[in-house]
Amino acid sequence: MAREREVGTLWIGGPLSWMEQLCLKSFVDAGQRITLFSYEDIPNVPGGVIRRDGREVIDTDDFIKYEQKNSYALFADWFRLHMIHRNPGMIWIDTDVYCHRPMSYDSDYVMGYELPGEHRVNNAVLGLPADSEMLLQMLAFTEDRYSIAPFLPKKRQAEMRRMAAKGKPVHVSGQPWGVWGPMMVTHYVHALGLEDKVQPLNAFYPITFRERLRFLRRSEIVEGLLTPETTALHLWASNKRELGKRHDGLPPPGSYLDKLVKHHGISPVSAPLKGRGSRQFEGGLIDDLDLAEVSSVADIAGTARSFVLALHHRFDCDIHLVNTNRRAKFKDEDQPWLADYIQFLTRNEVPEDRITVIRSEKALKPVDVLCNLNGFGDRWKVPFLEPFMRRCLHSDTRVFMDVRRGSGAFPFLKTYGSNEALSVRKENGKQITRIRVTPAPPAADGDENWDEIAAKLAGSDGWYRPGTNGHSFLFVPRDPDTLVVTFDNLDIAMTKREDRRPWGYNFIEAQGWSMLGVLAGGWTWYREPWVYEQFDDLKASGFFGRFKRVVFYGASMGGYAACAFSPAAPGCDVVAISPQSTVDKSVVPWETRYKVVWDRDFTGRYGDAAEVSRAANRVSILFDPYEPLDAKHAARFTGDNVDHLRAPLLGHRLGSSLNQMGILSPIILGALDGTLTREAYYRMLRTRRSFPRYQRELFNRTVEKGHTRLARTLGQFILEQNPNRAVRLGLEALG
Repeated sequence: MAREREVGTLWIGGPLSWMEQLCLKSFVDAGQRITLFSYEDIPNVPGGVIRRDGREVIDTDDFIKYEQKNSYALFADWFRLHMIHRNPGMIWIDTDVYCHRPMSYDSDYVMGYELPGEHRVNNAVLGLPADSEMLLQMLAFTEDRYSIAPFLPKKRQAEMRRMAAKGKPVHVSGQPWGVWGPMMVTHYVHALGLEDKVQPLNAFYPITFRERLRFLRRSEIVEGLLTPETTALHLWASNKRELGKRHDGLPPPGSYLDKLVKHHGISPVSAPLKGRGSRQFEGGLIDDLDLAEVSSVADIAGTARSFVLALHHRFDCDIHLVNTNRRAKFKDEDQPWLADYIQFLTRNEVPEDRITVIRSEKALKPVDVLCNLNGFGDRWKVPFLEPFMRRCLHSDTRVFMDVRRGSGAFPFLKTYGSNEALSVRKENGKQITRIRVTPAPPAADGDENWDEIAAKLAGSDGWYRPGTNGHSFLFVPRDPDTLVVTFDNLDIAMTKREDRRPWGYNFIEAQGWSMLGVLAGGWTWYREPWVYEQFDDLKASGFFGRFKRVVFYGASMGGYAACAFSPAAPGCDVVAISPQSTVDKSVVPWETRYKVVWDRDFTGRYGDAAEVSRAANRVSILFDPYEPLDAKHAARFTGDNVDHLRAPLLGHRLGSSLNQMGILSPIILGALDGTLTREAYYRMLRTRRSFPRYQRELFNRTVEKGHTRLARTLGQFILEQNPNRAVRLGLEALG
């Protein structure tokens, strides 16, 4: 009777790609127990895979690599020996080994020849008796990281001995690829006379390394080479290079890999290939994205389509393709890449109505992710990037771009924020660094045109007060009964526009209310003595007392200010969307988002918004209770005058979500004019039930909680309403 075997493997390096997901799930689906060891959390492991801490096998933080290829394969070669030694009967498999059929070998010796001629033994599949002489000798050999292997070429051994004699022995990380892998395994198999323990070529390697590209061709080609002896099939992770270079990191349609991912319900666009070492694939950039939500992405060079596709399928975001040339000019004719790009997206299930072609500079809008790969700063001159940075960035935008040494891009980017190197490569002898740019607050040097604009907006009956470090107050009188005091949020403070207006200007103007706009000089949270003095003066002069109703209104940074400065008008109402209560690290040590303002003073009469806002009549706080930091801030507002209005699963930028749902205006209008009741608010919020983002988040959370039956019912209900792709794929994954 065949033994029931368990297989084990190791993963180091963040989220899995679709290839690892496919291989792991193939064992689960075949009914063979599989354990994944790791040293960190992995967010996208298929269900049914057993998880164990790698420290159970080797308790270390020393993850040695092959220097030339920057690969953890060396550590994996070492780890598998100890895994087998500590887990008798467990068979090691690489994460690129697919379960064609369960391995039910009676013998503890499980290994196979990888080339015709039956000499070289690979270790992608390796099982040995835990106390076998072969395993013990290999464990002993790998204890010395400077040992000179007897199986290396004689010339290489002699060279290594000369280096050792000079006091410069060669560390294993600088030795040839496979020295602790196939080379070592092959040596000990033959040295100990274990050839009869090795499985034939067809068992694991019917498609050899040289033939590996056959996995990317018609599935019939591979299927014709598989035999009854084939069990664990090595797919060769080195195929990732070809997939990334020529197939956007996706299995070619009709290929054997394409057939496998469909059979096992794996979504390649949701888990892109990342690449290895200096070669990083565009789709894998999604693992370098530090945003929890993305509503829009723009590509200005036409070279990031696998990254854009991955963003759309993970976040259901809108896609902007910018039809510009190398000099940032917009022409009537389409750029050569545009038609094929759109066809690629639609072929991979992106609805056409989610793709917008930008054909003029005026049509450029702020986006959450801006892609400039192989574009300005690499192939094209970086100064032409300026209009895109000016028009497309908001406070949380992330820019992904390539910088060629000598292009002048790094000095140019200093104006816009900080950057982090993600990978480095060489092309035509030039170093190219792939970076992620994070915007920084604009310098508080004022706006040369703002004084003139503000004076016109104020008119003869209003007033404008410019202040320190770019802050200013603008009063526009209209209705003598109602005054709305608004505060810039991060995005408004980030963007210096010719048509700049205070936060909420057009909405308040449409209602005919008077307005006091308080404008920020950057990401300051209004922690400026001049700002305090203005509110003190307005309070003392009776300015707020002239109005029957005063409302303070803002979002995020502006939401904090609306609450914090409300004591200047005791008895006012406050409407705050996703506000911070304070950014004082001694009070909220868990707030990690706004390092730029950590050194400012949040004490005093306008300091802790949760405390000082008790002087207001009513404080309405709109927030997403599932955004942990926003929820913690909201919980600090404990006054009897506080009304917490929950907006579940709509994110920190919930104003954008409410706007997309068409209910932002009536909610804010009701809140500002005092007619919004909790009943009316939650009645309007029911609209979210048909909002794709909310549906996706609700479905995903149901799955995460393990409520599989409920998730299936919910998913089917959603798909009856609209073709929510994320939910459809989630249902398919549930089986």
